[in-house]
Amino acid sequence: MIDPALIARRRAFSRKPYATLSDVGLDGEYVSPLQILAASPSGPVLIAYHWLDAATARKKAACLRNLGYLPTLNFNKVVDAALRIGGLTRADVYMTQAFHLLPAKRSAAIPAGDVDASFAAITRYELQGRRVIALGTAAARACKRGGVTPEQIVMHPSARGLSFDAKANVLASAILKLTVPAKALEKGI
Repeated sequence: MIDPALIARRRAFSRKPYATLSDVGLDGEYVSPLQILAASPSGPVLIAYHWLDAATARKKAACLRNLGYLPTLNFNKVVDAALRIGGLTRADVYMTQAFHLLPAKRSAAIPAGDVDASFAAITRYELQGRRVIALGTAAARACKRGGVTPEQIVMHPSARGLSFDAKANVLASAILKLTVPAKALEKGI
């Protein structure tokens, strides 16, 4: 269960010209729709730059209300493959993003000041006391500006430069580095 105070922080945050989850019909009992399936209270946090654009969120709302993400996007294919490699599911991690609003269009540039305002109002509270993996340099930079040091930084899952399998293997390794010790402690090993 997501802390209601975090949900309230997300609901209270808005900034023009961006849409909120409520604006696109996707408000719910989560900080990010990703947490419909990925809200582990103890697993590592996978933090991305931002979740989705408003146009796509409106168009794909039915799938997003069910899963919280679009399985056909390369980003999600890599994340899901990495979790499979590690013998994990989305339930074993907590997923969020640095920027909690939705730009109008896909791949829109979001000024650092807007990302930082969202991070300060919401994300930093999600990350307190958590083990963090930054998905890409933009997410890593947002963490750094927000006073959070990720334990792992990996290539953005949809970035060019490595094969799908290579990105999935790198992410799986990063997740397992932060997951296996916690699982061993739970089992008393």
